[in-house]
Amino acid sequence: MSHPAPFPPARTVVVTGGASPRGIGRVTARRLAAEGWAVAILDLDEEQSREVAASLAEEFGVPALGVGASVADEDQVRAAFDRIEAELPPLVGLVNIAGVSSPTPFLEVTAQEWDRVFDVNMRGVFLATRRAAESMVKNGVGRIVSLSSISAERGGGTFSKVPYSASKAGVVGFSRAVARELSPLGITVNAVSPGPIDTDIMGGTLTDDRKSDLSRDVLVGRVGSPDEVASLIAYLLREEAGYITGVNYDINGGLHFS
Repeated sequence: MSHPAPFPPARTVVVTGGASPRGIGRVTARRLAAEGWAVAILDLDEEQSREVAASLAEEFGVPALGVGASVADEDQVRAAFDRIEAELPPLVGLVNIAGVSSPTPFLEVTAQEWDRVFDVNMRGVFLATRRAAESMVKNGVGRIVSLSSISAERGGGTFSKVPYSASKAGVVGFSRAVARELSPLGITVNAVSPGPIDTDIMGGTLTDDRKSDLSRDVLVGRVGSPDEVASLIAYLLREEAGYITGVNYDINGGLHFS
């Protein structure tokens, strides 16, 4: 019978895509900092990553670091994690949120557009997870949460279409397969699939008319907030969530049951 290793008193979580002003990543990073995590922001926008990290350190008194990197570039990802581990407490958490949308109709999708979306949404999750897992296995404990989407389950039907939906479906299958291999080593791996959320990835800030349209079939009668998604992610990263792995969590107000 295996027994999970305890969390170290000081531990670090890496949040990819955590710099966007109105994104789930930034809200998640803030919530985790409030819970005492040291936070590393890994985002394509290095300047904004540093600004977010500085604000978290000032507000919550936790170690924080902002690093610029493309999650689709293996060398950049590895260099970023090497720096994070050199400057912050032991790596325990990873939240894969960096992503791009794709509203292009299928018959207009080029191979270049397909690769653009998969490079970030799927390859980026693989590269960050692979590098983080190396350290987590050595430490004997880890929590990995990756952002999928209701689009993966419904085959689109939201702002983004085929490449996005396919890449997010890949995230679910990837997370479950990685969970099978890493869970016996002390690392839980889960996915979270939001429905319509009030962020800018859905083609810009949502107007009241778009919110009304998007929430038409939502049982709770509204779109969700980034903070509601962040709260679920934060729970899955906690030490007491160690018996949850290989799961894809719906958070969509009842728009879709799976």
